Amino acid sequence: MVPTLNHGTEHEHPVIAWAGILAVVVAILLILWARVEIHGTHDLKATLAFDDPKPAAQRRKPSPDADSKARDDELDDAVAAGRWAAGFSP
Repeated sequence: MVPTLNHGTEHEHPVIAWAGILAVVVAILLILWARVEIHGTHDLKATLAFDDPKPAAQRRKPSPDADSKARDDELDDAVAAGRWAAGFSP
C-alpha cells in the first residue's frame, strides 16, 4: 500500500485540501446570508406561495378580412412605387 503523503511528491497535504473545501462552503454560506440580509425574504416567500396567479388575458387576433382593404391599398401603393422606381409607368 502506498502512503497518502510522501515528502517530495506533487501531492497536496490532506489538511490543506480540507481547509480549501471548508473555505468554499463558508464563502457560499456568507453569500447566501448577505443576500438575505440585503434583499430580505419577501420575494422568496412570494415565489414559494401556493396562490394561483391570475390567468393572462387572451388577446384576440384580428380577422384577416377586416384589414384586407387596407393591405390591398398598401400593396397597390408599393407596386406602383416599385414600377415608378424601375422606370415603368403605372
